[in-house]
Amino acid sequence: MPRRLPLSLTLAAALTLGGGLAASGALFLGVSHLEYDNMALAFGQRTDERVAAVRQGIDQAVEVLTVTNQLFARGELVSREHFRDFTAALLQRHQYIQAFNFHRSVPGEARAAVEADLQRVRPGTVFTELRPDGLAPAPLRARYHIVDYIEPMAGNEAAFGLNITENLVVMSALETARGEGRAAATDLIQLAQDRDLQPAFELIMPVLDRQGMLAGDTAVIIRGPELVRASLAGSGLLDSRDIFVSVYAGERASRSALMFSTGDTRKPEDSWLAGFMSPGHTGYNSKVLRIAGKPWRVEVASAPRAFLQDHMASTALLVGGILMTLLGTAFVQASGQRARKVQQLVRQRTADLRRTNRRLVEDMAARERAERALQQSEQRFRQLVSMSSDWYWEQDRDLRFTMVTGGFTEKAGVSVESLLGKTRWEYVPALLDLDVGRAHVAQVKAHEPFANLEYQIRDEHGATRWFCVNGQPVFDDQGDLLGYRGTGSDITERKLTEQRVHHVAQHDVLTGLPNRSLLQDRLGQAIAYANRSARPMWVMLIDLDRFKFVNDSMGHKAGDVLLMTVAARLTASLRDTDTVARLSGDEFVVILSEHHDEPLSPDIVQRVMDSVAQPVMLGPKEFFVTCSIGVAVYPSEGTPADSLIEHADIAMYSAKKMGRNNFQFYTPAMNEESMERVRIESALRNALERNEFVLHYQPQVDLKTGQIVGMEALIRWQHPELGMVPPVRFIGIAEETGLIVQIGAWVMRTACAQNKAWQDAGLGKLRVAVNLSARQFGAPDLIAGLESVLADTMLDPDCLEIELTESLFMNDITPAVDLLHRMKSLGVNLSIDDFGTGYSSLSYLSRFPIDVLKIDRSFVADITVDANDAAIVTSIIALAHNLKLAVIAEGVETLEQLDYLRSHGCDEMQGYFFSKALPAAEFEQLLVQGRALPPPVLLEREPAPDSAPEALPA
Repeated sequence: MPRRLPLSLTLAAALTLGGGLAASGALFLGVSHLEYDNMALAFGQRTDERVAAVRQGIDQAVEVLTVTNQLFARGELVSREHFRDFTAALLQRHQYIQAFNFHRSVPGEARAAVEADLQRVRPGTVFTELRPDGLAPAPLRARYHIVDYIEPMAGNEAAFGLNITENLVVMSALETARGEGRAAATDLIQLAQDRDLQPAFELIMPVLDRQGMLAGDTAVIIRGPELVRASLAGSGLLDSRDIFVSVYAGERASRSALMFSTGDTRKPEDSWLAGFMSPGHTGYNSKVLRIAGKPWRVEVASAPRAFLQDHMASTALLVGGILMTLLGTAFVQASGQRARKVQQLVRQRTADLRRTNRRLVEDMAARERAERALQQSEQRFRQLVSMSSDWYWEQDRDLRFTMVTGGFTEKAGVSVESLLGKTRWEYVPALLDLDVGRAHVAQVKAHEPFANLEYQIRDEHGATRWFCVNGQPVFDDQGDLLGYRGTGSDITERKLTEQRVHHVAQHDVLTGLPNRSLLQDRLGQAIAYANRSARPMWVMLIDLDRFKFVNDSMGHKAGDVLLMTVAARLTASLRDTDTVARLSGDEFVVILSEHHDEPLSPDIVQRVMDSVAQPVMLGPKEFFVTCSIGVAVYPSEGTPADSLIEHADIAMYSAKKMGRNNFQFYTPAMNEESMERVRIESALRNALERNEFVLHYQPQVDLKTGQIVGMEALIRWQHPELGMVPPVRFIGIAEETGLIVQIGAWVMRTACAQNKAWQDAGLGKLRVAVNLSARQFGAPDLIAGLESVLADTMLDPDCLEIELTESLFMNDITPAVDLLHRMKSLGVNLSIDDFGTGYSSLSYLSRFPIDVLKIDRSFVADITVDANDAAIVTSIIALAHNLKLAVIAEGVETLEQLDYLRSHGCDEMQGYFFSKALPAAEFEQLLVQGRALPPPVLLEREPAPDSAPEALPA
């Protein structure tokens, strides 16, 4: 046999070495993939943050331009002082703005007059143009587009009077803005007044005259690098050293379009190893934003990093795997060599064993005794294996523990000495109080096996433990009991899991309060207690008043925080014996039981309301959220046990109708009101199809001429069974169900068609006023619907007046401004209804394109007897006239009211003094007769018609 080399490996050692290296490599690759995936995810999130910051910065600049453009878009004269004051705050807030411009379109023949006007602002100013060699006087042209207003003037003097008609970059952006009807951005430009030669761009919006011709434009000149730097710094993203950002003013990453960069963002060339382990992650990302009619390319790249910096775990795993493989290989090699030596020894000893064979015959008797002992040991072993236990225990014939093995102390947390010499029920006395424990005692005393006995104890640290034990009796050869032996295991984790599952099934995941399932069980217990004790119990249904506003304005995470805060406050404000449950959404249910020392009173409900009404911090903002509560009492007349929650809900709805932030106890009358609501809602759904709605028209009279100049369209519902249903009974329901959108569209079309018919009949050019509901104002097809009505009815838009309440646009001013301007662009008139009764703000009157203010009837009613109401009405009239708005007074019922309004310059009136709302046929007769108010000197002081004020319009 050839001699084996000293360093040769055995087959087993070679397989161990190869398998270990392969496993280490596979684990290395797997963990590396995970590391690259985490890097890619983190890089993607950081990229999105920077792209969002850049988008927000450019959008903010566009918004600044849009606000500035409104100064000139209304067609009113804007003084230079007003322009300077308006832009001063914006320049201070947005440091990246080089200048605000107003470019005026000037015909060639007006050049001299305009230059003279410019020289009064800055002596020596003439029309200039930017040439390659600098600024030069502009030659004679048919039309100029010059910088008329510029702020700040300091540092921008060179641009004052600059003609941009030959600047193709700016004029192209202006054409784009005019075509799209919104702000447009130029390519990067070099400013005539900029000494730093940094890239800049211009945002521009056209200003059209009343004939739709270009009168000029407003522009904001942006220093690009400063804009991007301010956007990133504002989000805390500028100081990151491990990630670079580049922003290009265009779709391609060219050097000429580079606006801002913090480092090299070119796409890196990955190594073959990185490409293999993570082909989707390159440390580079780019996105193209389209803002202001122009693409903006944002590139983000991560800084180069050492391999070990991001791959410490996989590298450590690879090194450890190799070391373990080498150690295992060495061990297998040594074992193989030792086995070969053993084989040689076996051959040498075989001869010796043959010689000793004769001696084995003499030991046969001893071996038979040993075999019987081995059989008993094997039987015990098989029993232990079949039980699959954590520890092993034995008891004597008196059922007292004699041995516990298998690491019982470490696994169970109980010392073995505390069990020895005791029975199981002596160690756990609580077993005798349970049915399962008494059954176990009966089993072992009957010498029967038992399995899966579960019980709980307190370990030496005071913690609760759950054990599961199995046992079998042991008998001697005569059948007498020797004792018990068996196994045990710790099932605490399983029991805790079962308890957690049970808790989750009966509790709300977000707040931890009982859910609907557990609520029904607690309600049943409370009702049973009330029946036994003959004491009342209350069910309170709590609904948050402004939860939807928080969700819409702050997001669902803030809504979740608010719900958890309210849940904690409700629990803290009540007793431990009371039940607080979350029913659904922002609704909570409280069950209160009365005890002999704690009677129930409304003070408890008020305490709950006060706890909810405390301010809540959601991020940087402080919110005040109130609640409406309905209370159902048991036992009480008309409130069966199975309807408590339903009746509490009806009472809560009644509390909301009364203005919210209050509580109401359920009464049978509320149920009748609820049923009435159901009947109204059901009938309302078919009212349009059945042509049950009619319009009445109330005249609007000019107080100077006394002539009817318009009318307000008011809806009435003629139901075949309910009769004439007033708007107060069905308008609120229509708002909540969304039917008001269809009803409002019908009112708009019917009123416009009727007005057009009266005009075609020669009854004069009248203005018809139609109310717009909150649901209609928020509908996406509002503008398209108005265009369709005007086109189909062929009514002049100037003959339609749309009435809006202040609450329609108080939640979000910015989109409301845009929507109102789009409505105004159709040519219709806009009026604020019930002015002074809502969230009146002088700021929106200057921003919104309003034509008319309507003074609410509540102020008009007492103007002749109440000095405060008279002062309010006088102030509203003066304010409206200063803003060039017309004023209509509602609810004029007496001659004294009319005289007061006339004497203080009110423009128009409507009310019972002249006429109530009339059906179309009667209103037409009023027009045919030419009825009008007499001049002031001819008015006779007669009382107003004996009738109630007009119902609120739809």
